[in-house]
Amino acid sequence: MNNKIHTPAVDELFDAFLSLKTKEECYAFFEDLCTVNELLSLSQRFEVAKMLRDHETYLEIANKTGASTATISRVGRSLNYGNDGYEMVFSRLEEKNSQV
Repeated sequence: MNNKIHTPAVDELFDAFLSLKTKEECYAFFEDLCTVNELLSLSQRFEVAKMLRDHETYLEIANKTGASTATISRVGRSLNYGNDGYEMVFSRLEEKNSQV
């Protein structure tokens, strides 16, 4: 993990995230915390990660999401060489969806 982001302020922010209990609470908090563009950028990266994981091409992803090839490449690097955060979340979402 990147030690540059391990600060008391980031710890407190993550504690705030972990305190949220519903999707509605997430909307309320993130709409206050982020600009619309920041939130849309985060959701776009998550969508790109899902599509890369499903082996879609950069061109398909760019056409479907509007993401730049630079963004797609950065997300791809995180998927391949990051801390497995995306994979952890995808696995948990798959598990949750299989229980429904």
